[in-house]
Formats: sequence, structure tokens, C-alpha cells
Amino acid sequence: MHIGAPSDSGNIEVINASDPANIRLAIRPDCNSDYFQWFHFRLVGGRDVDCALVIENAGAASYTKGWDGYRAVASYDRRSWFRVPTEYDGSALTIRHRPEQNSVYYAYFAPYPLEQCRDFLAQRQMSDRAQVSCVGRTLDGEDLDLLIIGDEDPEKRKCWVIGRQHPGETQASYWMEGFIDRLLDTADPVANAVLDRATLYVVPNMNPDGSRRGNLRVNASGANLNREWAAPSMEKSPEVFLVRERMEQTGVDFCLDVHGDEALPYVFIAGSDGIPSLTAKQTALREAFDTALIRANPDYQVERGYPKAPAGRGNLTMCTAHVAETFGCLAMTLEMPFKDNANAPDELYGWSPDRCRRQGEGGLDALYAVVDDLR
Repeated sequence: MHIGAPSDSGNIEVINASDPANIRLAIRPDCNSDYFQWFHFRLVGGRDVDCALVIENAGAASYTKGWDGYRAVASYDRRSWFRVPTEYDGSALTIRHRPEQNSVYYAYFAPYPLEQCRDFLAQRQMSDRAQVSCVGRTLDGEDLDLLIIGDEDPEKRKCWVIGRQHPGETQASYWMEGFIDRLLDTADPVANAVLDRATLYVVPNMNPDGSRRGNLRVNASGANLNREWAAPSMEKSPEVFLVRERMEQTGVDFCLDVHGDEALPYVFIAGSDGIPSLTAKQTALREAFDTALIRANPDYQVERGYPKAPAGRGNLTMCTAHVAETFGCLAMTLEMPFKDNANAPDELYGWSPDRCRRQGEGGLDALYAVVDDLR
């Protein structure tokens, strides 16, 4: 029996794999950081064997509430990811599975390796509506790609959408597929109407270094990018520095930052309620976006989410608060679960890549509902 982590987004340490009924594992912490929760590895040699994979350090992970009610995902073909029995005893996380194939992959959520992102962008740039641009390079020398959709008419609204600031939150990459593919569909009247009014600037993966390294939350230097927006640097957080610089060049009328949440089993949005300069218009736009997204996709809800920041005390180191305060625009953070959606559970797949894609598609309807009022 063999256990190994893929070179792109893999993360696991093997303590002892001699007994299939008691395979002892540990999650490796993020580079230059104490964060850890993301895992992604392959088991070979377990076909028709009852396996118990015990992640011994789960009780010390960054978000232990994320293990409550959680089930790991598994895949034989790396395309279809299904849920497997998982239990947490307050110390260790145990995955119990009898593989039907000799090679099986396990992960915290369906992985989205860098090569998959590169393939996606290379194929979508073939559309007349899209062009790939590179805003610069990361600390590991990776290209930081920007997909520009529509023409850059200065009169059009400038809408920014970013994902994977936290590299382990792969939900964002699948969301991007649904959002981008619908924008590129010339037969879609909503996409056509949005692009008549707006230019889209999309960063599908803000943290390629952390993604490739198998990190949960940080980049190569150990920086949490979503706490770098007030004062990013090329030495510590070039990803934010470069994207913020480009935003200053284009202006921003709308910004959506796409994430995943470890603990809450819901789809929800965190707004910019606590920024010092919050206006009635920003609040009204957020409410209109909420209403439209609920209609477009009932997986989205507004009853449960993060507490609102007190007035004037928003965290301006975070993308949503910084962008809303700097540009006076509608800026939001969309969160999707690692677990199942408690309001509409799926026993086989849980919250899945397909449902992330559907959220992305619905996001375009919500943008259409507010695009005329962004200026």
C-alpha cells in the first residue's frame, strides 16, 4: 500500500501506512505559516480493502469547527468527487472507505490544480470576448493571470471578480468556470446585456504559489492575502500589490471576492457594512444583489453568515472593505461551504463543484440586476 501527495496542490505526511485499518497521517502546515487544514493525497493498493485513514493532527487544525459534520471527498478519475464517511472525535479525523479501484484520491474539497486553471484560461481565450493578460509574477515566479472579458470602453462599468486568495478554497475556481462560461456564451441574453454595459476583469486564481504548494490560506511568503490590502508589498504580497495597482488604473465599480468557509454549511455574502464611508447607495445595491441572487439560485441565502462589522470599524486590510472604501463601490465576499449545504443536502456529493458552477452562473444574473446602478 502506498500513499503520496500530488506535486500540484498535494498535502499529506505519512506516519504509518502498514495497517490498512489504521493508516496514520498528518496534514503539513502551510509554508512559512502555522495555518493548516487542506489535504489532498492518493492511496494506491487499497482496492476492496476496508481502510481507515486517520489524520492525527486534525484537532490542532486552523478551523476545528470545520470538522463537525464534515465528510471528505474521494475520486477515482479526478473528475467526479463523492463524499465518504468521515468522523471527528475532537482530536483525529478518520476517513473510512473501501475503495472500488486500486488508486483513489482523497481531499478536503475537490482540488483545482494550477494546470487545470491554465487549461481553462487557454481554452476560453479563444472566445472573441476574452483576452488573457498577465499582471505580473508571484514570489515563486508564477504568472498572475487576468482574464479581461468585453471591450475596455472607458464609459463602461468596471467589474472585478477575484478568487482563491486563500488557495485551499477551491470552490472559487469552480465558481469561476460557471461565471466565465456564461459570460462567453454569445446566445445568453443576460451575458450580452452585462457586456453591453460593463467590462469584466477576472482573476481566477489570486494565489498560484499557495495553490501549487498545497496551502490552505497563505502565499509563498506565509502572507494571508486577504489581510494585505491596506499595504501590500512586492516582497511579501505581490499578488495583492499587482492586482490593486491594476484596479487603480481601471477604476472599480463592482468587486466580488469568492471564497470558501470551513465551518458554516451555507452559501452567503459578507459585505462592507463597517467601512467608514458606507453610503446608502452601497447598502441598497447590496440588498438588490442579494434579492437577485436568491431568485437565481436558492442555494444562496441571507439568514446565516458572519456578524456585521460595527459601523466605522470594518477591517480595511481585507479586499472587500478596502475596495469599497477606496472606490466607493459595491464590494462583497461570497462564501461557499466545504461541508454540505445544510439547507439542501446531497448525500452523495455534498456541496460540489457542479453546485459551485451553478452559483457562478447565478452570479451573472445578480450582477445584471445591479449593473445599471453601479454608477
